[in-house]
Amino acid sequence: MLKQVIEAYDLLDSAYVNGERVREALIGRGLKSVEVKTIKGDKGTTDFIKVVIPGAKGKTSGGRAPTLGIIGRLGGIGARPERIGLVSDADGAIAAIAVAFKLGDMIRNGDSLEGDVIIATHICPNAPTQPHDPVPFMGSPVDMATMNRYEVDPAMDAILSIDTTRGNRIINTRGFAITPTVKEGWILKVSDDLLNIMQYVTGRLPAVVPITMQDITPYGNGVYHLNSILQPATSTNAPVVGVAITAEVPVPGCATGASQAVDIELAGRFCIEVAKEFGRGKVKFYDEEEFKRLVELYGPMNHLQGREGSG
Repeated sequence: MLKQVIEAYDLLDSAYVNGERVREALIGRGLKSVEVKTIKGDKGTTDFIKVVIPGAKGKTSGGRAPTLGIIGRLGGIGARPERIGLVSDADGAIAAIAVAFKLGDMIRNGDSLEGDVIIATHICPNAPTQPHDPVPFMGSPVDMATMNRYEVDPAMDAILSIDTTRGNRIINTRGFAITPTVKEGWILKVSDDLLNIMQYVTGRLPAVVPITMQDITPYGNGVYHLNSILQPATSTNAPVVGVAITAEVPVPGCATGASQAVDIELAGRFCIEVAKEFGRGKVKFYDEEEFKRLVELYGPMNHLQGREGSG
């Protein structure tokens, strides 16, 4: 799906891009259910965009196939006027829009998935930057609770959260990596099904991001977070897996010229393959019985999802 990635990159690489332009492009791919909401925060505005792609046996069609959520997570696609062009942090939005383009093309070519797919991200070409160790991050016009409110949909039965994850020394590989599954405050084992798909897509051994308890708590609580890749898990009971677009060296989220189209394509193609199999009931994000056993033995951990201290 390199063609779709390049198209999404070109669409977003503009000081004038907004949610309505993205909506028009998605409708042009035959996708009918596209919603845009402009939200104003303390540091500007951003356009949240959500597209529902119906499956042949999905809930929107009266079926029972599970719904996959794909969230393009980021602070902003640009840091104008401080930086010109797309920033590294834009990759989550590029990937999400490219996946939507590809699914639209597939439907037009006669290949509908069984389950519905809901894709959400936000478009902000002039977001602020913020300090972070070891390299600066992108900030956002709105707080994390607002992002979750408009990107996490109750209809999502499982979520893939795509986020640039280059601003660290923890995961040191070019391409993409996945996180363990996070559900209701629990960091669970890495899904074997997702590892299988990852290695089929990349032709390489899978890479896993070593997340910590801090990473699954809400932003704004005063503790260190690797990045925002698992913030959707703070506002849903659905299982969440991060799809981290990575590098061998720390790269600032506000760096321009740092997006690697091939890496974004790998991450997007992985999401497509997961969507195919998840809608057919062939992919599990976690073991339901083992999760139930953990809660019986050690109690719920959903207090870690609390918003205390979040902005």
